[in-house]
Amino acid sequence: MLRFFHRWPGLLALVLVLLLAVTGAALSLYPMAERLAVPQAESNLSVADLATRVATAHPGIEQIRRAPSGRVVAWWFEGGTPGAAVIDPATGAEIGSPDPAFGLRFLTDLHRKLMLGDGGRITAAVGAGLMLLLSVSGAFLVARRMGGWNRWFARARGPLASRLHTELARFAIGGLVLSSVTGLWMTASVFSLIPDGATDPAPESALPGLAPLPLAEIPLFAETPASALKELSFPSSDLPGDSFKLTTDGGAARIDPGTGQMLSFTTPGFFERVTEVMVMLHTGQGAETLGLILGLMALAVPVLGWTGFTQWRSAQTYGSRIKANAAPMKAQTVILVASEGGSTWGFARTLHKGLTAAGLAVHTGALSRFDPARFPHAERFAILAATYGEGEAPTAARGVAERIARLKTPPKAPFAVLGFGDRSFPAFCGYAETLVAAARTAGWAEMMPMGRVDRQSAQDFTRWSRDFGAAIGVPLDLTHLPERPSTEALTLVSRRDYGAEVQAPTTILRFALPSYTLLHRLAGKGFSCFEAGDLIGILPRGSEVPRFYSLASSARDGFLEICVRRHPGGLCSGQLTDLAPGDRIEGFLRRNPGFRPQPGRKPVILIGAGTGIGPLAGFLRANRRHRPMHLYFGARSPQSDLLYGEDCALWQQSGQLTRLTTAFSRSEARSYVQDALRADAEAVAKLIKGGAQIMVCGGREMAEAVRDALSEIAARVGESPASLKEKGRYVEDVY
Repeated sequence: MLRFFHRWPGLLALVLVLLLAVTGAALSLYPMAERLAVPQAESNLSVADLATRVATAHPGIEQIRRAPSGRVVAWWFEGGTPGAAVIDPATGAEIGSPDPAFGLRFLTDLHRKLMLGDGGRITAAVGAGLMLLLSVSGAFLVARRMGGWNRWFARARGPLASRLHTELARFAIGGLVLSSVTGLWMTASVFSLIPDGATDPAPESALPGLAPLPLAEIPLFAETPASALKELSFPSSDLPGDSFKLTTDGGAARIDPGTGQMLSFTTPGFFERVTEVMVMLHTGQGAETLGLILGLMALAVPVLGWTGFTQWRSAQTYGSRIKANAAPMKAQTVILVASEGGSTWGFARTLHKGLTAAGLAVHTGALSRFDPARFPHAERFAILAATYGEGEAPTAARGVAERIARLKTPPKAPFAVLGFGDRSFPAFCGYAETLVAAARTAGWAEMMPMGRVDRQSAQDFTRWSRDFGAAIGVPLDLTHLPERPSTEALTLVSRRDYGAEVQAPTTILRFALPSYTLLHRLAGKGFSCFEAGDLIGILPRGSEVPRFYSLASSARDGFLEICVRRHPGGLCSGQLTDLAPGDRIEGFLRRNPGFRPQPGRKPVILIGAGTGIGPLAGFLRANRRHRPMHLYFGARSPQSDLLYGEDCALWQQSGQLTRLTTAFSRSEARSYVQDALRADAEAVAKLIKGGAQIMVCGGREMAEAVRDALSEIAARVGESPASLKEKGRYVEDVY
């Protein structure tokens, strides 16, 4: 329901909300421009001084107004001709026209009432209300996506559009809520839906027959600083008994011009004060810096609109690829999918097709949208859940397990869970296990034991489908054919070979990037936008299952680079290491945003062995700001497989690599990378205490040995790999 209230108002009112945001951002520039353009009064200038200077220059003065920016405007009537000008407070002389700055009137009318009068005001108010709804619902969705309010500033994962949407939302939501609320208040005030509480000082007559005092001799004028002035109206010579009216931040007073005494005084009411604050916050008048910040936040709206629309289209694409997808309200069987890279959706489509062929009404959708109330006629739920990293939820499913555990009334229909993962990881199908535990906590009945699919095994899925069919009384024996991903051709431009002498042939392969249009680059399509640590998926000839390799370069480097070790009988590694410059391969990009150096200047400890140095070399190559980076690298022999050895020397000279520590398992001083860490324990502990992030890449056995060594070292400063991981300071990319 929350997603519904966020998605559809955004899609339906996209143009209106964009118009309000863009015009509001443009208007936010004017208050600061006005403050910079006009001379400011001296700090000790009084209203008496300012009024005297203006009255001297313009004897027929009728009114002086001072804007929050410090802009002073005077109106007079001389020789039967009215006049008005912006005034220099230092001299009282004219310095410019009081007419609005170029484009201000047009933008204001367009922003406030769409150039349509009261009808336009109402429409703009509706737009502000929709923006408020989008902002509030968006805040809750961001919290859900990140796994709770306490993880509001955690690193976002997922496709570019999804990450950008989340990052911008976290930046802009506060400002958009403030702008929406203040805009709605101002509209309500215009239509007198909110009492303004304004009261005019009682118009008591001044004593007749007295000559006006010099302005400097009127006590209230002399005591009031010019910086507090809002408006000063002079008595009319045509109205006997007329008085001065002085309006300041503190209230409004009428003053006898002959005696200088205050005749009456009123203070602003509650609603008048609130309205003044609302106007200041919304327009930036009197809070120019805040106005610029709010304007900058408003500029995020067009990008939020584009990324939101992109995500909606992606969701529609998933749905459109599922044939005969029953409506949630009519579904007998509900398939819920939690996928990080999209491959789990392929298995869901196979299951959906098989159940539909058996005559069942089946609905397949994202687990993130799970709400028991959407499926009143469901007889069973099948949850297909992939695991990200070390037992974590896929990006879109963050927080779902917690929501399930908090269900006051679980669904009446039982559930079955099929987990997808990699058996070589300790947390194999860890997120699926988390979902089962959450469902048990809520009292949700299980239909059958949890199933597991290892590395997208079609055989594992077939076995589970038989068990699932038996549990629901429908014969199922499903064969899943992997869907071939969309790939791009990459041409090899160079290769560097290592490791033949130690029976570990390894090659650094560098490919040219395809050509992209500016639109593709802005949209982040294909290999137009990637970072070191992202993955390239390669479909070897004779297989439909992709192999993934970590990228040792970013798009800014202008090439794509990977490290490949040739394994005996390895289908993909054999084909890759047989490539010659000019040969081509087909590949696709899979982002891996969880494996990145954190922003900032804190040190980074890079730990890798063998081809695990690939993404770490990419981080060093990108370290053009010379952030402290310490590399611990393990190999077999310094003569044969010191990958990126020459590059590391150059990176040290340029300041991109702070220190290189190596360990070689087939040298005279035989050691492994975990031994190098223990030997350097004091320095490593100091770096950890100073806030360093640790990044590990390589084989699983190496990573486990490194984790054990770091447990000992981090304990010296009261930390552990687990505590560092919770803070985002310990990340692994292991295989």
